[in-house]
Amino acid sequence: MKFSLFSHMERVSDEQTQSELYEEFLSLCDMADNGGMCTVWTGEHHGMNFTIAPNPFLNLVDLAHRTKNVRLGTGTVVAPFWNPIKLAGEAAMTDILTQGRLELGIARGAYSFEYERMMQGGMDAWEAGERLREVIPAIKGLWAGNHTQEGKYYNFPKTTSAPKPTSEKGPPIWVAARDINSHEFAVENDCNVQVTPLWQGLDEVESLISKFNQACETYNKRPKIMILQHAYVGKDEADLARAAKQLNEFYCYFGAWFKNERPIDQGLIKRLSQTEIDSHPFYSADQMRKDLMIGTSKQIIDRLKHYQDLGYDEFAYWSDCGMSRVQKETSLARFIDEVMPAFA
Repeated sequence: MKFSLFSHMERVSDEQTQSELYEEFLSLCDMADNGGMCTVWTGEHHGMNFTIAPNPFLNLVDLAHRTKNVRLGTGTVVAPFWNPIKLAGEAAMTDILTQGRLELGIARGAYSFEYERMMQGGMDAWEAGERLREVIPAIKGLWAGNHTQEGKYYNFPKTTSAPKPTSEKGPPIWVAARDINSHEFAVENDCNVQVTPLWQGLDEVESLISKFNQACETYNKRPKIMILQHAYVGKDEADLARAAKQLNEFYCYFGAWFKNERPIDQGLIKRLSQTEIDSHPFYSADQMRKDLMIGTSKQIIDRLKHYQDLGYDEFAYWSDCGMSRVQKETSLARFIDEVMPAFA
């Protein structure tokens, strides 16, 4: 099993400035690069100061000049927000500037908040998925050259990607998948798969790999599959209990953004009260402790061994959690120094 870092520059308040958040991001990425992780992933979101990531390609090019070893991945670009010609060209340029280190993760998106603002007239998840299914074949065709697109959402005459990526087939493409149709689309189109159980536990982890395996059997081929999950490596139960409480708060904000019902000012959602956090119907600190990758080094090794046995090729350590920079760096250092060697 390989290990990577996912850092989205997420926060629940403006107590940490955007500049401080980016410096923290750079520090964590430096640790991943020097610590033997295979990839750094960062994503795309708009108008949300909860997630400060308007263009992952900018961040990855910056990282290319600061790192030496890690591959640099979009985790993920949101397909409906891009014209395929623009996405193919900017991804190829990023691949060149990173000297062939790009991994291109693509998703349909998740937040209706963004759909309402980025798409004229809004968009639902179904349309977003349809657009994703047009964008990926278009990108591959544009990288190959002389591609004509005749689709429901994207139509253009014979066009090629300018520039072309560093390799003939282009950077590896990863598709964020959850339902069986998404897994089948990814496998059929020779794309790797990214999955996340979010706040859910082992049942969801096993369900996601089962869908992937089913898709592989259908098309008689097997790309890679990566699982993305919040992680925290603690020194003792008191430390782990505090981490679970902080991740519980983080997911309450995540859920509030997803529901898109709460007042928003300056890109930040109205603060949740402690009562609202404590009374959430299915997020709880106990549930976070049980279901997320929270534990001592030994506990996390045992759980990751099960993930490896299930067939996961890569575990992406999701660092965003509403914790302090010191907490994040201390946990990641433990993961690198105490957990990863068990899989060498």
